Amino acid sequence: MRGRGSRNGSANGYRRPARYSAFDLVRHGLTAEHWPRAWRNCELKPTYDVVIVGGGVHGLATAHYLAANHGITDVAVLDKGYIGSGGSGRNTAIIRSNYLTPEGVRFYDRSVQLYSTLAADLNYNVMFSQRGHLTLAHNDASLRTMRWRAEVNKLEGIDSEVIGPDEVKALVPFMDTSPHSRYPILGALYHPPGGIVRHDAVVWGYARAADAAGVHVHQNTEVTGIDVTAGRVRGVRTSRGPISAPVVVNCTAGWATLISDMAGVRMPISTFPLQAAVTEPVKPFLSTVVVSGTLHVYVSQTDRGELVFGASVDEFTSYSMRGSLEFTEGLAGHVLELMPSLAKLRLLRQWAGLCDMTPDYSPIMGVTPVDGFYVDVGWGTYGFKAAPVAGETMAQLIATGRVPELIAAFDLARFTDGRLVGEKGAASVGH
Repeated sequence: MRGRGSRNGSANGYRRPARYSAFDLVRHGLTAEHWPRAWRNCELKPTYDVVIVGGGVHGLATAHYLAANHGITDVAVLDKGYIGSGGSGRNTAIIRSNYLTPEGVRFYDRSVQLYSTLAADLNYNVMFSQRGHLTLAHNDASLRTMRWRAEVNKLEGIDSEVIGPDEVKALVPFMDTSPHSRYPILGALYHPPGGIVRHDAVVWGYARAADAAGVHVHQNTEVTGIDVTAGRVRGVRTSRGPISAPVVVNCTAGWATLISDMAGVRMPISTFPLQAAVTEPVKPFLSTVVVSGTLHVYVSQTDRGELVFGASVDEFTSYSMRGSLEFTEGLAGHVLELMPSLAKLRLLRQWAGLCDMTPDYSPIMGVTPVDGFYVDVGWGTYGFKAAPVAGETMAQLIATGRVPELIAAFDLARFTDGRLVGEKGAASVGH
């Protein structure tokens, strides 16, 4: 597909995101002058070169890299709500690349690389903090899995190693590492490049950069149908009218099967709620991300001092995004097994998001039996950490028509060909 406009979009009259000085910050703070909109409200055109369904971080990243890397700016990003209202705004934004399969390790490592320069690339502070990631082992089987993952990581050049209880204690002094605890810590997989990022900042940064390049970001625009003729996609129908387009990309989470069904493409995906919670802010004391697959819990601390907790997905498929008392009670008990000193902290709020789980816990990316209909779905609990590389590779596929090597293993056909990419051993909690 040939681009419409130059690499930075200037041929279409669009500009890169503006840069502001310290004087501008003071001036806006002391006057009634309004800041310019981060992205425009555009009229919906009857035709686009590319339509992306889903205004979360994957859809926005795909649009950004189409414009930035390939000069394709005649792109519409459609979301039935507001930008980032789905899984992108309901996750805990943990970043890592210490996966189990070589395909997964290489893929997520590229994402960590992109995240490390994203603030400069987008001219937007996404608050990426590489503070380290600990996956605890409480029994011999878990410790064997950690060693297996460490060796796969090392073969792919990833900084990852198994450490003992004393080293865990040095990294997290408040952790109960005594051998007499109910769930003794035998060791942990330590991954220094892992960390956290501000999820809404990433969404806004990508939306702002895509808009500046000429992409149309349409909020409150629900896709109600996809037109397919003679095995090729022709466009979409929306709550604001039809759009003709030779390329349609499904970048949704939670509703991935619904959108794909509109094009006549079935997806082996089941949708589960994933709950999380956050505490009142306290003085920073937790400098790493801590995950326990055995206890099905993870915890990190934000720059504001809040502790963010999460668990594994709920046991039953559902589209409910309401929190439950059962989750809170189980979560609190497991967190206190690891850090008893947190007993007096108060939970401020809890929430849930929707996770699309595949049989092998890996995503589905690339082409489908319908020409021009592409998918970037099935991310389970780890979609946010993959957003930059998913956007980069999907944009490359759309622009060149060739499947990038990094995503070749994640194609839809693997489920019928028996080429599963089993990541369950690295996704017991998903973070």
